[in-house]
Amino acid sequence: MTVTDLTALLTSNPYPGRGVLCARTRSGAVLGGYFLTGRSDASKDRALRREQDRLLVGPLAPSEHDPLRHYEAALTTPDWLVLGNGEQVSEVTRRLRNGTSPADALGGLEYEPDPPIRTSRITALLSRDGGRTAVLGAARPSGGTRSTSNVMTLTVKALEPGEAVLLTTYQSDGRTVSVAAPFHETAVAARDAAELLDEIWSALDPELRVAAAVLDPVDGPASVLLAAQSTFTARSSNSWAARTESL
Repeated sequence: MTVTDLTALLTSNPYPGRGVLCARTRSGAVLGGYFLTGRSDASKDRALRREQDRLLVGPLAPSEHDPLRHYEAALTTPDWLVLGNGEQVSEVTRRLRNGTSPADALGGLEYEPDPPIRTSRITALLSRDGGRTAVLGAARPSGGTRSTSNVMTLTVKALEPGEAVLLTTYQSDGRTVSVAAPFHETAVAARDAAELLDEIWSALDPELRVAAAVLDPVDGPASVLLAAQSTFTARSSNSWAARTESL
């Protein structure tokens, strides 16, 4: 089966919303990725920042908390790195820490209360044994008139070098927005974390991209490399720009 490479997949979808990625680099390392895009000023006024053992999405300047735009994007348990696009990351992590199975931890979630778009809540669990297993989940709106969520879980084992699985919230040209496909199998060219971050960032529309991160599931947020729209540098979060210290 032929799969579309990550660059082509993202460039053909200028406004993917938010995305979670599980990828095995060409050198064999399994990594997690997360990215944000935005159309409105409020959506663009955000950044990713590591705070101790958490990766946060928050405003660039002090502002009122918005639960749909400001949240913990990455947390860990002893067994899992948890990545996602909203407050469900905290809930899923709590469930896992209490002994819930990955599939059940991803169950019972609802899509975001943002009509008329009804944005999916997307989450990826990467095992901290080197990423041998990934469990991806999405709480998605129905294509019909039903208001209840369709909850999907996908278990991926033993990715080959260069293979990846991507979930995004939207399929959009930047004007008309629709719910994205449940998931995409894709291919990456990156050999390491810095190259994967560059591969993601370079493929996102420069007018819409906001921030991106790549993490090693073994080390969790401590290993994060970050990219931001203002200045792109593949860097450790220890050199995080001073302008985000207000988060």
